[in-house]
Amino acid sequence: MQKVAKSTKAARGTVACDNTTMHLLKANDFVAETIRKRMAKKDILLINITSSAGSGKTTLLQETAKRIGDKVKMKVLVGDLETERDANRLKEAGIDALQIVTGGICHLEAQMVWQAMEELDLEGVELLIIENVGNLVCPASFDLGEDYRVTLMATTEGDDKPKKYPRMFLTSELMLVSKSDLLPYLPFSTEAVVADARDINPDIGVIQISSISGEGMEEWCNWLLEKVKEKQTSKLQAAST
Repeated sequence: MQKVAKSTKAARGTVACDNTTMHLLKANDFVAETIRKRMAKKDILLINITSSAGSGKTTLLQETAKRIGDKVKMKVLVGDLETERDANRLKEAGIDALQIVTGGICHLEAQMVWQAMEELDLEGVELLIIENVGNLVCPASFDLGEDYRVTLMATTEGDDKPKKYPRMFLTSELMLVSKSDLLPYLPFSTEAVVADARDINPDIGVIQISSISGEGMEEWCNWLLEKVKEKQTSKLQAAST
């Protein structure tokens, strides 16, 4: 099924800034497509992980590396407004990670990713993950050249977020309902959040996970490994035709 374009719609209600916004997004899309072609040439699966701040992205990646670090060569680009704390956490878990400090910008843009990739040795890499800035608004509009966008929906946020921030869920291929170990203590309905997300995007996949208890981690890791294999296989098939 054809993917929804990730950055072609201007925000409703804009007037004076509309044209400027569209020009910026078109420029971003040009760089994103360049990244996509580069990743295809190098046979690297590119995943863009988005969420609100504090949803558990970094912890998820730490646990992911423990489970599949010996099965696939992966690296991570981490976006934050300031500090290198998350990149340092990932390095401590054995992941080759590079921090992108946005200096106050609330999202990553394709040109930031391109510049960071120039500083990263991608030789032999099979999986490159971008940990986007914690924000369900701005990152939804910026294509980073990814193969898949994965959005974490933490149980601590409340189950009403898909309808409040629809574009993020519309442009995501997978939603991870994170921090599931806290469900017994929170007024959060997994059924409601999944229903809302699929009302917006009927094709979105869902995995309920906990980086603490391990729930769903095997399914998540298998999803990643499967997508890596699919990309490698598609390249081989294209070369043989």
